[in-house]
Amino acid sequence: MWNSFTTDSHVSVTAEITTFTGGNGDEIHAYVAHPIDDYPRGGIVLIHHMPGWDEFYQEFAERLARHGYNVICPDLYCRVGHGTSDDVTAKVRAQGGIADDSVVADGAAALAYLKALPTSNGKVGVMGTCSGGRHALLVASLVPGFTAVIDLWGGNVILPEDQLTPQRPVPVINYTERLEIPLLGLFGNDDKSPTPEQVNQHEAELKRLNKDYEFHRYDGAGHGFMYYQNQMYRQEQAMDALGRIFAFWAEKLSN
Repeated sequence: MWNSFTTDSHVSVTAEITTFTGGNGDEIHAYVAHPIDDYPRGGIVLIHHMPGWDEFYQEFAERLARHGYNVICPDLYCRVGHGTSDDVTAKVRAQGGIADDSVVADGAAALAYLKALPTSNGKVGVMGTCSGGRHALLVASLVPGFTAVIDLWGGNVILPEDQLTPQRPVPVINYTERLEIPLLGLFGNDDKSPTPEQVNQHEAELKRLNKDYEFHRYDGAGHGFMYYQNQMYRQEQAMDALGRIFAFWAEKLSN
């Protein structure tokens, strides 16, 4: 699916920081991107990682929009305050992260936002990387109405009891029985969170409950192997992963 457009096709997108009604009725910021036309299409809720609501996620949203989707990336940290993404994320880390309940509420609001668009075809996926991968899986398990989910190396899906916190009171793997939509998971075999053993444990639970899932694991890749802005980037694995992402969404979110 990468670079698959035809040279005589029309590709035009718009993208901007705006506000929308998030969880609990709060007005929060979001980065919204979509093609400029009137055709019905699927939507994607893009959940950002712990490095924050940053430029990588703005570019990721635009890339997905160029492939034909309505995309919203809510600022999960908006209620903490504003500044550079690094400064805001430091505040969030200091308070132990954003509460799972808040993420679920914002995910549900983002789903409603996309489904209400005049160009929505009624199908909406959710995806994220790192903590956003965990959050995407959490939202997909607890919020009805999504069509499919992608977990990109989501850490802490499995948590021992002594690592549970008020922000993360339940291990996401405990919600596997409630996941009723297809899941694509992409992981690096050199990752420390999740480790290959944790991915195996997650996969075993999905198999036990007969869930619709597909996992791919990459040798020579660790955490954040698609982050082209730093040393974690692995070009070959990243491009294969992008192809799988685009193919998955084309299958699950098409009209």
